[in-house]
Amino acid sequence: MIQRTVTVRNEAGLHARPSSALVREAAKFESEFTIEFMGYHVNGKSILGIMTLAAECGAQLTLILDGPDEKQAADHLQALFENKFNLDEP
Repeated sequence: MIQRTVTVRNEAGLHARPSSALVREAAKFESEFTIEFMGYHVNGKSILGIMTLAAECGAQLTLILDGPDEKQAADHLQALFENKFNLDEP
């Protein structure tokens, strides 16, 4: 199991577009993916679960990955947060 702490950098927070991008990318990996925020744990492969976190810009989330490709998944998903999900924002 791998845990990584990431920061939401998108100005509008973890809204529909970045949540969708996160789910789409997480689905490429076999490992189970959980996100922890303020004591809540949600399935990181569920857009509904992610959006219920209502994580704003600056929020720190813990990504928890467990499975055969957990290292690759953790690296890839952490990079998504660092690159603001490759979304152009004003």
